[in-house]
Amino acid sequence: MRKLKLSLATLGFAALPGLALAQDAAAPGFDEIGPYIMTTLLFCMAGFLVFFMAAGFAMLEGGLVRSKNVTMQMTKNIALYSIAAIMYWLVGFNTMYPGEFNGFFSLGGQTVLDAVGVSAADAALDYASVGSDFFFQLVFVAATASIVSGALAERIKLWPFLAFVVVLTGFMYPISGSWQWGGGWLSEMGFSDFAGSTVVHSVGGWAALAGAIVLGPRLGKYKDGRVNPMPGSNLALATLGTFILWLGWFGFNGGSQLAMGTVGDVSDVSRIFANTNMAAAAGAVTALILTQVMYKKVDLTMVLNGALAGLVSITAEPLAPTLFGALWIGAVGGVIVVFTVPMLDKFKIDDVVGAIPVHLLAGIWGTIAVIFYGDASLVTQLTGIIAYGVFTFVASLIVWFILKATMGIRVSEEDEINGLDMSELGMEAYPEFKAG
Repeated sequence: MRKLKLSLATLGFAALPGLALAQDAAAPGFDEIGPYIMTTLLFCMAGFLVFFMAAGFAMLEGGLVRSKNVTMQMTKNIALYSIAAIMYWLVGFNTMYPGEFNGFFSLGGQTVLDAVGVSAADAALDYASVGSDFFFQLVFVAATASIVSGALAERIKLWPFLAFVVVLTGFMYPISGSWQWGGGWLSEMGFSDFAGSTVVHSVGGWAALAGAIVLGPRLGKYKDGRVNPMPGSNLALATLGTFILWLGWFGFNGGSQLAMGTVGDVSDVSRIFANTNMAAAAGAVTALILTQVMYKKVDLTMVLNGALAGLVSITAEPLAPTLFGALWIGAVGGVIVVFTVPMLDKFKIDDVVGAIPVHLLAGIWGTIAVIFYGDASLVTQLTGIIAYGVFTFVASLIVWFILKATMGIRVSEEDEINGLDMSELGMEAYPEFKAG
């Protein structure tokens, strides 16, 4: 079949009102309009995928908690996403992206969208629509809050947790995020974090670690010098959640290319997809093999978290590595999970879903791994890791202690034994399973 070279004029598009602008020397040309349209489309599509990660977190957590606490996890996840959406509109987005900025902190105001039916002449054609950019960045902050939800499951009260989400999504995350993605001091220093191994995942991990320390472990988790396993209610649900998160990560990393207006940009997005997938696969296989060798049986929960750790590990630099580079970076993430989950138990830090090893520790590893392929120095990367860690952990500790002193953050022993579904919400996820 012959290849046909057709111009826009040949196809008759020049006569269409929307493209007639290209004939006006004073109006934006197709070379300007095209990248704006395609990048806006990228943000919308990638944002949809990252939004679906909210379902992944909910299913993962719902599967890894006991049946008496499933409704609570579902409630927390839909509530935290909704709160994140409101707080990021109210103050978060313009705090994180304040325009010309190279400092430590600049409190922003409400997000204002482009005018209805904005013309090409009035649009900011150097980037993308405000609505698409806002939505794409919003779904990232919601993911950060979801990390905290899983780690603190089965013993935290609903409303104090949601109060923490207000502070995290409206202020803490946007302030620290502005240091890198808002053109702040870490960005000026040369810190590199492509899609958020530190900016998103480690921040969620540090907040979760602070909460787990203040909250304490679940009743009976550590008793008489032993670690007592508390198996989740539905590993099929947890596996579904992991696959949903894996899918959403293509938007998480791919959308962070932040451009789709050239052949190079589109090719890079596909490269990011391939590397993201490879890292997840390597993390899962590594955990699969290690648990068989160490425990003589494969541990599915470790395999699931191995895949997620591989994803977190590649997130700081999913573009530059080769497929083999993505493989070994993700594999190290799987190793981290297998060895650090039991390490937390030695310190009696109760993380119900393994969020701290997956998001905090693998996030730190991924940020360091940038030096092997990206344009960053070890000193700069460590500076960023420490800065985010100190700020988020200390600020989170302060907020958790304030909530503990004012509202109380932990349910009573009786309520914890009976389950948060009934004590906090008065409804069960699986009422037909109840004895009698």
